[in-house]
This record gives sequence, C-alpha cells and structure tokens, in this order.
Amino acid sequence: MNRLALLLLTALAPLSWGTTYLVTTELLPTGHPLFAGLLRALPAGFVAMSIGRALPRGAWWLRSLALGTLNIGAFFPLLFIAAERLPGGVAAAVAGVQPLTILGLSALLLGDRIRPVTAITAAVGAGGVALVVLGPAAQLDALGILAALGGVTATSVGMILTKRWGRPAGVGAVAYAGWQLTAGGLVLLPLALLFEGTPPTVDGGAALGYVWLGSVGGLLAYILWFRGIQQLPVIAPGLLALLSPVVATLLGALVAGERFTTAQVVGVVLVLVALVGGQLTALRRPRRSSRVPEPALPARRL
Repeated sequence: MNRLALLLLTALAPLSWGTTYLVTTELLPTGHPLFAGLLRALPAGFVAMSIGRALPRGAWWLRSLALGTLNIGAFFPLLFIAAERLPGGVAAAVAGVQPLTILGLSALLLGDRIRPVTAITAAVGAGGVALVVLGPAAQLDALGILAALGGVTATSVGMILTKRWGRPAGVGAVAYAGWQLTAGGLVLLPLALLFEGTPPTVDGGAALGYVWLGSVGGLLAYILWFRGIQQLPVIAPGLLALLSPVVATLLGALVAGERFTTAQVVGVVLVLVALVGGQLTALRRPRRSSRVPEPALPARRL
C-alpha cells in the first residue's frame, strides 16, 4: 500500500472520533463517562481478539496493558467528560495541541529530529485551536478543558510508545488493536462499577450511540489508527488528529446549533492549513518502519 492510501485510511479514525461529541451529548446518558468508555472498548476488544486469534506473549502482556491504559482506559473516559462539559467543537479542538506534544516526545523518546517546517505546522495548528477554544463565544469549563488536555496527553504518550515498541512478528493489526481495547476495557470495568454503580438505563438512542462508538469509533478506527502509527512518520497521524475538531465543529454547527465567532472560524481554517501542510511534508519524508522487538517470539494463537 502506498503512503497516500495509508494516510487516507488512517484519516478515517479521527474523522469518526469527531462524531463522538455529538453522539455523547445527543444520545448517551449523562454522568457515566466510565460506563461509556467501557462499552466502547471492551466489546470491540473481544470481537477483535476473536477475529485476530492471537494472545500476547512475554513482555507484550505488560506492554498491552500499558498501551491499553493510555490509549483506551485513560483516554476514553476523559474524552466523554470533555464531551459532556464542553461544546463539541471546543472539546475536540483541544486535540490540536497533540502535534506539539508528539513532536517533543518523539524527539525525546524516538530520537527524531524536529524539522522546522513540521514545527511550524504544529504551531499553526495549536494556534488555530487556541482561537477556537478561547473565542469569546466559547463556553469554557475548567474541568472539561483539563479532561480534554489529559486525554490528549495520555494518547500522545500512547502513540509514541506504540511507535517505539512496534508490533510483534506474526500478529496482525486486528489482534493488536484487540489487545489494547480489551486491556483498556478491563481497566475501566472495576472503576465503572466502583464509581458509577449500576449502569444507567439504556434506551434505543443510547444503544445506537454505543454501537456506533464501539464499532466504527472503536474497533474499525483503532485497527486503522495503530497501523498508521506504525507505518507513517509519527507526526503524520498526530496531525491527522486535527480532523477530529473540524468534524466536531461542523457537526456542532449543523446539527446541535452551536454558534462560532469569526475568530473561531479562522481558527478552524488554520487547523486545516496545518493539517494539509504537515501531511505534504510527511509524505515527502522517507518511510521509517516500526520496530518489531521480538521477531522470534510470535504471539500465542487462540
């Protein structure tokens, strides 16, 4: 698969994640972010592992737990908290700081050189996000902003570790995504039972929302996302994450009736400029394959 096709397939993940905010506010019961994260992760993880038919071995038990906690177990509930407390475009737009976070972490942990053009595009994207988040019409909530930033930080570290550790030989993208979704869901299970008690009553709309988030926004999205992280320059999927606020902003305006100021519209345009400019730069870079730490130790088959 050529890099452009891989990039377009990877972009489907943040496009689907941009719908999370509207689905959460319009369909899901409020006050249950842990339960929402659990239903989004665990069923999808079980399905992926049954399809992929491979279990972790050796160090990959702990690595799967660490990656699942960062990418799923921490990120999902923080995402739902942000979605409940902030307008969709504002909540998703905080993800625009992710490219800057990834640049710093990739230099520190992967030894990647920070290219000036890449740094500029990441800064432009963050500036666009600032205009969206700090616009005078934005309804800011301190806990919502902190939750969104916490989710971005967790998934940024998860992306870097996913790139650093690669994927063991003989394990496909479906099984690999299943490991992390299952691990993240198992982390959330006792927390949801302890802090949120009995699951809320789920009506037809909520059930539809959970199915959408678990299938398209969970299983399919993370299979494509983890494969893209491993095969593309690490900043490329980091910039693709900027698609999420664009989708959320458009859906918030078209469906939920959210209003945005001129400054916030300019911010969205800057995010798009950063996204396109950064991907053009990434496409010209030589491909760097992900590391495969244990080529002689295939995963145990189910």
